[in-house]
Amino acid sequence: MTAINIGTAVPDFEAPSTGNKTIKLTDYRGRFVVIYFYPKDNTPGCTQEGQAFRDAIEKFTALNTVILGISRDTVRVHEGFKCKQEFPFDLLSDSDEKLCQLFDVIKLKNMYGKQVRGIERSTFLIDPNGLLIREWRKVKVKNHSEELLEALAEATQNSPAPA
Repeated sequence: MTAINIGTAVPDFEAPSTGNKTIKLTDYRGRFVVIYFYPKDNTPGCTQEGQAFRDAIEKFTALNTVILGISRDTVRVHEGFKCKQEFPFDLLSDSDEKLCQLFDVIKLKNMYGKQVRGIERSTFLIDPNGLLIREWRKVKVKNHSEELLEALAEATQNSPAPA
């Protein structure tokens, strides 16, 4: 799979998810989809990011938007993280890195003086027709959910009806 670009259709994918489900992107046709990639469950930044989405879920829902979190953690680890943090959205496991490659979020990072491969915190906004309309790379957690809500409010005004 090659990485996707803004303005192009996001290929349908499926991935194992919390709730003993397999999530397919096409399950959400007709709705906006926020996909956020994060490095690892139960770490401070990833917890804060998920909590911000959790705390604003009613605003996202009012804008016809579903949120999906993705990391390389297993579904089992995701289940504990989701339960502990009371996340009202699904977490998808990408242990084989297929989605990470599709969205080009695996990067070399410095950790304790060594280069390691890891997920660069990134968020993608997909419109109701399945087109990628915005992306945020190297996301800073603080105020990110508010930034997304602003982009969604703008997108809902400019969005054509689902095909």
